[in-house]
Parts: sequence; structure tokens; C-alpha cells
Amino acid sequence: MALPDSVITCLSQPVHYAICKLGFEKKDTYDINNILSGNGEVCWQAVTEHVCYLESDQSVDYIKSIRSLGPVCESVNLYFKSLTKEQFVIQYASWFHWTNCTEVFLEVFDVLQYTQATEVALGLMKLTSCLERALGDVYLLKGNDCPFLLRDLLASEQLADVFGQAVMNVLRVFIGSPRGLNLRNVLWHGFASPQEIPAKYCAMLLFLTAGLGQLLQPYLLQTKSVLVHRPYVIFISLEELDAFPGKYLNDEILSIAEELVKLSSFVLKIMLPFWIAALTAFKQSRYADSVILLLPQLEAGLRLLFTTTNKCPNRLLTAESSALYTTFDEMLAKHLDNEEVNQLPVVLEEPAMESDFLWDFLNHQEGPRIRDRLSHGEINLETFPREVANQIVGFAVTILCRFSDEDMFSLKEHMVIKPLMNCASCYRSRFHPISRLKKQVLECMKSIHLWPELPTVPEEQVQKIKGLEGNAEANTLILMISEIISQLQHYMPQNCCSSDDPINSVLTERLLVELCDTRICTLYSPRPVLEVVVLLRKISAQCHQVSQQVIAGAGLRYTQWVNKTLRSRQRHNYRRMLTSIKFLSPVLKLILLLITLELVSVHSVCKKNPFDYQQYLKFLKSVLQYTENLVTYTSPEKNKWDETMELTKMTLIKIRKISDRKLMLIHLAM
Repeated sequence: MALPDSVITCLSQPVHYAICKLGFEKKDTYDINNILSGNGEVCWQAVTEHVCYLESDQSVDYIKSIRSLGPVCESVNLYFKSLTKEQFVIQYASWFHWTNCTEVFLEVFDVLQYTQATEVALGLMKLTSCLERALGDVYLLKGNDCPFLLRDLLASEQLADVFGQAVMNVLRVFIGSPRGLNLRNVLWHGFASPQEIPAKYCAMLLFLTAGLGQLLQPYLLQTKSVLVHRPYVIFISLEELDAFPGKYLNDEILSIAEELVKLSSFVLKIMLPFWIAALTAFKQSRYADSVILLLPQLEAGLRLLFTTTNKCPNRLLTAESSALYTTFDEMLAKHLDNEEVNQLPVVLEEPAMESDFLWDFLNHQEGPRIRDRLSHGEINLETFPREVANQIVGFAVTILCRFSDEDMFSLKEHMVIKPLMNCASCYRSRFHPISRLKKQVLECMKSIHLWPELPTVPEEQVQKIKGLEGNAEANTLILMISEIISQLQHYMPQNCCSSDDPINSVLTERLLVELCDTRICTLYSPRPVLEVVVLLRKISAQCHQVSQQVIAGAGLRYTQWVNKTLRSRQRHNYRRMLTSIKFLSPVLKLILLLITLELVSVHSVCKKNPFDYQQYLKFLKSVLQYTENLVTYTSPEKNKWDETMELTKMTLIKIRKISDRKLMLIHLAM
């Protein structure tokens, strides 16, 4: 592994030159009054004159523009340093209101007064995040779907219509274009060290943001538009995120972490100030700041491992516009861009844990996607929850520990840090589609288990309905369910089926919990597996909706029965419903059991006969069609219980037939 001490920069030579030198080549002193009106407003025409264009196609000449804007940025920085906080607030605070993050921009002003490199970099990351979100809100004044990438947002016609193309070109010199300074990306992806980000660029972006507010106000008045701010993403079900409980992240373990960052081979020494600042922020309850600082450093550390193990040391550096950055997405992929196997998971001590955690918290669509949401301004920084910060800090401590010297073994076994390491080793994916399916199945089963508790009229008041209860058809349904359970028994834990009552002994929540607890590899799931999981999730979701409709409908009809507000036909239909759901309950439980058994064997289908697999997909789609019809028939608008039972009978016959032919996935897997 490359020695972290030997790395002096993660910026390639052209990028390092553009950020650290190009804007300092012109030594002219620029008069701030050239771009500042008497009342403190930005003179945009004077600013835009510093953007240069190529003669060939009139596109922005980024090299000349950065060189020309360098003295302007320095002048702005010195100007801000000359202001007191009170003067700045009076002059500029109102111009930041359009961002919905005024306090963040006021904090950036405070940071610029002291020019502490790490805090300037943090301020710039927060500024670009909030600015991007605000520009997206402006975009939606004229467009529908806001671009996900900042470079596409800044290049959009919609923003050019509001602010002017020349103004947008100024912004693109600083952020959004890989041919410009690209300050947002080099910071958020962990390429720039604190000392490589000139404070004057942070000051200039603060100045430009105020200037955008000055341009936006007359536009809104002229067009009679109202700028609507999209709501922030709110983390729900925080208990699902609790892989590293906060009780393990006390002052003692944070002190150990501060020692680890100085010794761990995972930490590039040029990035050490970021790590120290992140841990300090966490101790000060500045949870958003802590995570913003840590995420790029986790990426930088993993990039160091990735480039070393895959023998591509040049990928440690930023890339120019002609190539791609080496980011989390590629480092977590199964294969490299040349189709060779990615060696990073192989060298990790706990490859599944490391990758599963990162995929869960950064990539999976149903996960918190913390990096994306923070960097794109989707999260309220002031209310960022500690529960989320606990996970990133906890993970960071464990990975620091894993990549510390052998001499640190005693520290790894320290009674304070060992519980945290145990949390890491026990981690299982929570937001992979397979994991979400498990959760869906158990939630649906809990819902169906509520059916026996539903309010119902006394049995003697429910007249026997011809065609179902107490006749051959009912016995047929029960017999088919019992036969299918008998066929499935070979694929279930031993002693879970009672010969006296196979249905009630097998179709239990306890069995599903036990089956769902089976560890299934979620990392790099092949496409056929994901296709099956998508279908199973749809089936499970439909079953849950049926259960919810039954619960709601039974409660409503019972109340109407008691209050004697049901008409004759409605009373008959209610009786039919009460009778039908006695048989519908085990059928839905059976489907959930099938889903779970098939899920346990889901990876095997990819290795079997493709024809059988396609046949199985057809079967799954037919079960999905059944559950979709159930949703329709059991809805309050339809209440078609005769059709429900007839459809159920046909589906059970199909399940039994498919099972007999051994075309089900659980059979394919054997």
C-alpha cells in the first residue's frame, strides 16, 4: 500500500495548477469599487467582463477566465475582511434570503475573517451545497424536473433566462464545470487538502451568491413569480439506521479515534486536519459539519486502498475533463472500467460489511443516501440528526482501526472500542432490495395476524352462506393449502410443521422471522436476482394492501352492522366477507412463505436452466396478477368476495401444479 506520508497532493498537475496557481499569476491590485456600487450591490457587467471566450466557438476559455478573475477574487476577500459582522449583515443578509440558508452564508463570512484552511474548505462545501439547492428552486420557476448534476443545472436555459448567460458563465468558472476550478467536486470527492483551497475563491462565491439574490428580486417582481423552496429531506425510521449506537461513541472512544487518525494507514497525512476537525465537530454536537468533513475523507482513504490494490496509482489523483474521477461508485463496483475484477473488496478485512454499509448509506435508492443529499443541499444542516452522524463516525472509527499498524492490536481489543468493532462485524445490509423485501414480508405478516382481532358479529348472527362454509369447496381450499405446505416442508426448518394442524403450525410469524434471518449475499446481486426480487416485492406490497383493506373494511362494516345502517344486500355481502377472510388469511400467509423461501434461494436461479427461469418468471407474474386482482376485489368500491374466492381457488391450483413440476425457484435452487 502507498505510504500516506508520501502523497503530497491528490490534485493532478493541471488541476493543481488551475486551483493553486493560475488565479495568482496576475499581480494587479483590483479596485473593489469597480464591481461594487455605492449601495453595496454587485456590478455584474464589470464582473462578467473578466470571463474570456475562445475565438473558435465562443465557449468559455476557463484558463484565461480564472487568470483574469484571480485579482477580483482577492479584492473581494480583502473587502470582506474589512467589514465587521454587523456591517456585513446590514449590507448583505437580505440578499441571501433567496437561498433559504441565510445563516450558512453568514457563517461563511465569519470563517473568512480568520482564514483557517480547514474551516474555509468546510464553509465552501456548505456554501456550494446550499447554492445548488437554491439554484434548483429558481430553475423550477421555469422548468419541471431539476437536473441532478450541478454542471447541467448551471448550463440550463432556465437559469440563463433568469440570471443571464454571462452571469451563469461566471459561476461555471468556479463550480460545475470540470474545465474550470470545479471547487465543489474536488472538495466533496476528497481530492483537495485544506491548504489547497484559496480562501479568496470562497469569498468570491459568497459575493456572487449575494449578487444572484440582487438579480432575482427584480425578476420575481417583474414576472409576479413566487420562489418556492422545496422541502428538505427528513430522515424517518432512524432506528433502521442505528448500526453504531450512540452509547459507543463517548469521549473516551473519540479520544482514541484522534490517536488513530495519526497512526492509521487509511489516512492521507495531507488530509489529517479534516479528520481532526470532523471529530472535533462531532464532540461539539455540530453533526452536519462532522459528516460533511468525514465523507470526502472516507472516499479519499478508500481511493488510496483502491488504487493500490488494483495497481492504478494514477487514479489517486483528480482527473481532467477528458477522464472520470475515481469515486465511491467505481470503488464499490464489482468490476473496473476495463472489466477486470475490483480487488478492493478482497483486501478489506470485512469486505461484505464495508461494502454493504457504504452501499446502504450512500448508494441504495431506499437508503439515506447521505453524501448525495448533503452535497446537493437536500438536508437542513441545522437539524441534522445525531443518529445519522453516529453511523458515519462509528464506521470511520472502525475502518481507521482496521487499517492501523499491528502494534495497535491492543488498542483494537480495548474494552471501549471492541463493542464498536463488533457492531461493524455484525452489520448486514438494510437498504438493498433483498433486505427491503424481508422487511416488507414481516410487516405484511404482522398485518394479517391482526385479522383474528377484528371486531365481528357473533357467529350465530352470520347465516351460513351457500357456496363456501361447511361444504366441499371449503374443504378443497384447505386441502390444497395443506398439500402445498407439505411439499414445501423439505425446504423449511425441521419440526416446524405439526401433522395435526399443518396450516396454523407452519404459517406463522415466527417461521418467517427465522427464514428472513438467513444471511443472504446482497453484494453485487446479478440482474436476474434483482428481476425476481422486484416481482416478489410487488407481490408482497399487494398482499399488504389487501390486508389493510380487509382491516379497514371489516371495521367499517361492523360499525354499520351494529348501527343497523346496512341495506339487505350490504348485510349479505358483509357476511360473505367474514366467511371469505377466514380462508383468505392462510392463502396470503402461504404466499408470504413462498416469497421468503424463494428469497433464501434467490441467487441459485441464475445458475440454472434459463428456460426454467423464464417459466418461473411467468409463474411469478401470474401470482402478481392474482394479488393485483385481490386488491381490486377487496377494495371498498368493489367488495367482490365471490370473485375473490373463485380467483383464490384457481391460483392455489396453479401454485400446486407449478410446485408439482418443480419449476419454482426453491426447487431450481436444489
